Amino acid sequence: MLLNKQLRRERALELLDAVGLYHRRDNLLNQLSGGEQQRVAIGIALANQPKLLLADEPTGAVDTKTADQIMQLLHRLNRELELTVVIVTHDQRLAKKVDRVIAIRDGRTSSEMIRRKSYAEELAELEETLVLEEASHDEYVVMDQSGRIQIPSNYLEELEVAGLNKLQLQLDDKKIIIRAPSDDH
Repeated sequence: MLLNKQLRRERALELLDAVGLYHRRDNLLNQLSGGEQQRVAIGIALANQPKLLLADEPTGAVDTKTADQIMQLLHRLNRELELTVVIVTHDQRLAKKVDRVIAIRDGRTSSEMIRRKSYAEELAELEETLVLEEASHDEYVVMDQSGRIQIPSNYLEELEVAGLNKLQLQLDDKKIIIRAPSDDH
């Protein structure tokens, strides 16, 4: 029994170290900041060495600096432990920091965006040039089995067609063109 308790304590200290909180090992949970508490929660989630970590709004209750620290931690865990991390968020800034984004609208997958370069590569380039590319992901619309697609709302707003229930569709040299209906129809 004593050996089992000692092994659990060693594992807990390893996890605190993995999430960058070894120095806080003697503190109670209520003595930690919100970001530190979030990192403890990530450590607890790692206790059984999962292959998949589900993180629901992992940066929702923290400031920008702390959110960046949490994202760096999740990136490091992904890289070092080969841990798949699925993040649920409404934060567009956070979505730009991951390699793959699946947008869900009305309970269905509406689009998928895949990063052109890894976030680490972009950060390295940013440090060198101090200029970040405008578009960091290629966006793909998802088509269901019936051929239906959902167009992201920001596209519809840009085309000034948000709220319309009919759009004009044209096939032009293997490209689909979507626009507001002309006045003569």
